[in-house]
Amino acid sequence: MQEFAQQVVSGIAIGGIFASLALALVLIYNAMGLVNFAQGEMAMLATFLAFALINRGMSYWIAFPLTLVLAFAGGIAIQRIVIKPVERAPVLTLVIVTLGLATLVNGIAGFIFGYVPRSFPSPFPPASLDIFGVFISWRDLGVIGVSGIVLLGVYLLLQRTTIGLTMRAAAHHPDASRLLGVQVSWMLALGWGLASAVGAVSGIMVAPILLLEPNMMQTIIIYAFAAAVLGGIESPLGAVIGGFVVGITVNLAGAYIPGVGGDLQLAVGFAIIIAVLVLRPNGLLGRAATRRV
Repeated sequence: MQEFAQQVVSGIAIGGIFASLALALVLIYNAMGLVNFAQGEMAMLATFLAFALINRGMSYWIAFPLTLVLAFAGGIAIQRIVIKPVERAPVLTLVIVTLGLATLVNGIAGFIFGYVPRSFPSPFPPASLDIFGVFISWRDLGVIGVSGIVLLGVYLLLQRTTIGLTMRAAAHHPDASRLLGVQVSWMLALGWGLASAVGAVSGIMVAPILLLEPNMMQTIIIYAFAAAVLGGIESPLGAVIGGFVVGITVNLAGAYIPGVGGDLQLAVGFAIIIAVLVLRPNGLLGRAATRRV
């Protein structure tokens, strides 16, 4: 029982990382009806920026919020420069643009920082706490705490502030919002900036667990996509719940299913995506689409 609880706690920690990136995917999907396939690469590049700042002697807790600000600005710049000219194009065109953007960002990171894996510092001590026989590392507690604060902050922003309500209105009812004088294009840009900052949190939190290199988020983005699909691709709350469910499921599968471990755990993520699409295409908290005849 203690071993099971240990795996669940570790799954909650990694699930917080999946939830952050899944939430970023949902924010873009709500804004444009589009899955941003470059989200993981954008998070990776932001993590490299944090690494560069820390290497130059900046405190981790100064570099962390500064990186989020830079990621936010970078998300806005990408929307204005890359996405805005084609935002009314067919969905397939937008998908190709985000795939191209992912390749471009990956190449830029490799060109500037190289492809040699590097260790990323963790601000949390390596020691563990013994709680009723279950060992919980400070790193896991830190990941859960930081991810939880960020997710709560995004919820409060979207639900309890004027700018958040305006962003939601612009995403779901763009024509009506324009009639009310809302700068819809800029609201979408703010959505991209917010998604980029939230995604950066997942990259910075996972980097001490994985080695920092340009391809580190390519597996994480699949788990995040599985979390978003499981929770409902239009539901921010669903993305958070889905992230924790996927994290716990992947951890338990690796521990208790023979032959599943390491790279094979990725198959669990794909299995979740396929099962949800077959059994409940709208996800746990997604709404069924209605069409007037």
